[in-house]
Amino acid sequence: MTHPVKTDRISTVDHLVAPWAARLDAALAALEEGRLDDLSDIRTEYADWFSSRFPSPSDVLFEDTEASGVPITWARPADTVDGRVLLYLHGGGYLVGAPRGYRGLVGRFARKLKARAVIPDYRLAPDAVYPAAIDDNLAVYKALLDEGYDARSIAVSGDSAGGAMCISLMVAAQEAGLPLPAAAVAISPWANLEHTGESISSKSDTDPVCAPEGLRKLALNYLGGLPLSSPLASPVFADVTGLHPVQIQIGEREIMLSDAVRLAEHLASSRVRVNLEVWPDMPHVWHLFSDDLEDADVAIGSATDFLLSHLSSPQDPSSK
Repeated sequence: MTHPVKTDRISTVDHLVAPWAARLDAALAALEEGRLDDLSDIRTEYADWFSSRFPSPSDVLFEDTEASGVPITWARPADTVDGRVLLYLHGGGYLVGAPRGYRGLVGRFARKLKARAVIPDYRLAPDAVYPAAIDDNLAVYKALLDEGYDARSIAVSGDSAGGAMCISLMVAAQEAGLPLPAAAVAISPWANLEHTGESISSKSDTDPVCAPEGLRKLALNYLGGLPLSSPLASPVFADVTGLHPVQIQIGEREIMLSDAVRLAEHLASSRVRVNLEVWPDMPHVWHLFSDDLEDADVAIGSATDFLLSHLSSPQDPSSK
């Protein structure tokens, strides 16, 4: 028998995420029907809704600029440790999402971490397919290094597609001969675009945000005809040997659950230090709802603690 408190808790979560899920469905419908002009408007409305629903903290300042030709947004909390940077990769299935919609989540994350944060506005599909998003995020990371930031004081995090790209970014950086960031937190990572995990079917009736067919459409849109197992798109197939520590946070109700567990196993078998957190009753990227769910705020705190345990604090190059 389901405990009444659990039923109420799940009902609350479903109510919170329903408007978000509806906007994702609208974007998918426009993509499927080839209404690319409408998709542009939907992306704008999606970012507007995120910005309104998840407002930025009042004590965090934001600045839109660019790095290596990629538009970025800097978040600057009032209290920061010199040289500490969070590189945050937003989600949205490579179809939607924008930095201005993530000012709330990233602002809270940066404030807890006492770090400046940078959110790349990487290119989306079908306008630019794989590996455009990876290339853009790697360019921003390299720009941070070129500006004088020490890799040991840079942390990486992201959600959904951005959660997978945390791993892919480190793999790409290693392949490029760049020093790796200190650590990464992958939130609800979309780690396997082949969707072969058992939870894709077993959780399809419990996940209030993602659906198997929708994920398949997003994957095909992003890959542009390339294999779904392309390593930087599906990091469960990447060579992750030598990566720095990773924490994975995944909700128990997510259809991505099995593939997140597979990613953790893949990292562990490659001798990468990995922490896996599975949160009962939680949906995809529940962290967004930190004003409504205690679990969201606690999860952000856990992610912060993990990153702080690996970050060093060299001098901010802007103060030299």
